[in-house]
Amino acid sequence: MPHEQNPTRSKLVGLVGFCVVLALLIAGGLWWFNRDGDALAGEKLNAFPTVDYSELTSAQSQLVTSLEQEWESGDPGTKYAEGVEESWCADFVSWNMNQIGAPFSNPKSSSWRIPGVYTLQEYYESVGSFVPYGQDYQPKVGDTILYSGDSPFGQHVNIVLVNDAGTLTTIGGNENNSVMIHRIDPSEVAGIVGFGAF
Repeated sequence: MPHEQNPTRSKLVGLVGFCVVLALLIAGGLWWFNRDGDALAGEKLNAFPTVDYSELTSAQSQLVTSLEQEWESGDPGTKYAEGVEESWCADFVSWNMNQIGAPFSNPKSSSWRIPGVYTLQEYYESVGSFVPYGQDYQPKVGDTILYSGDSPFGQHVNIVLVNDAGTLTTIGGNENNSVMIHRIDPSEVAGIVGFGAF
């Protein structure tokens, strides 16, 4: 005699299955929406900011265009580090500067790529472009912010996209292992060492 299925049990199994699939879809959607992780400091932005190109020099315009393309690309950090698996925030800055024809010169190797934040600071100091934090300096588009290991980012560097009366919008590589945009008030972020003037 064939086994008869209980219609109530079949409906219950179907409902449980539907709920599991729905929960997985919701979790996946939340992961995609927040794929870059939470803000490391200040506020995380999920869209590239509006930048007034009429206020920028040609070099600043080229840099912002390059940064926006990289924001949209979602490429891995190894792209900026010439295939090397490493912390890549300084590589990201170096790569974008090289793309616009304003390459750095690594003081240790003469390469355009400066893979370390401290070495990047040494470079800025060697060309007279390092401004220690705490001086009366307003960062401009294209300047970099260098952070110590005590910052929410750890030892890090990112680039200024907007300075809105002292509130800075920055873009950086290797922020939660991706390219992220943050809006920060520098006075509320521990560990800022200084700025690399563009």
